[in-house]
Amino acid sequence: MSLKPFHLAIPVNDIEKSRNFYTKILGFKEGRSDKNWVDYNFFGHQLVIHLDAKKSNNKNFNPVDGHDVPIPHFGVVLGWD
Repeated sequence: MSLKPFHLAIPVNDIEKSRNFYTKILGFKEGRSDKNWVDYNFFGHQLVIHLDAKKSNNKNFNPVDGHDVPIPHFGVVLGWD
């Protein structure tokens, strides 16, 4: 089965803190960028962080399996190894 890449764009309220997180902590390879957005290789897909200066700083969570899961969120299913 061939990979069908997706493009996922998410809002962030601080582009430099977010860039540090995705690049240095998660180790994603940076692609194209501008002062208000950055593209990343997300396991063969495209993840884009977009600065949204008006984004609320309110934290929204839903309980899932005894944990507070932030909204919005995204993920990839990986093997335990």
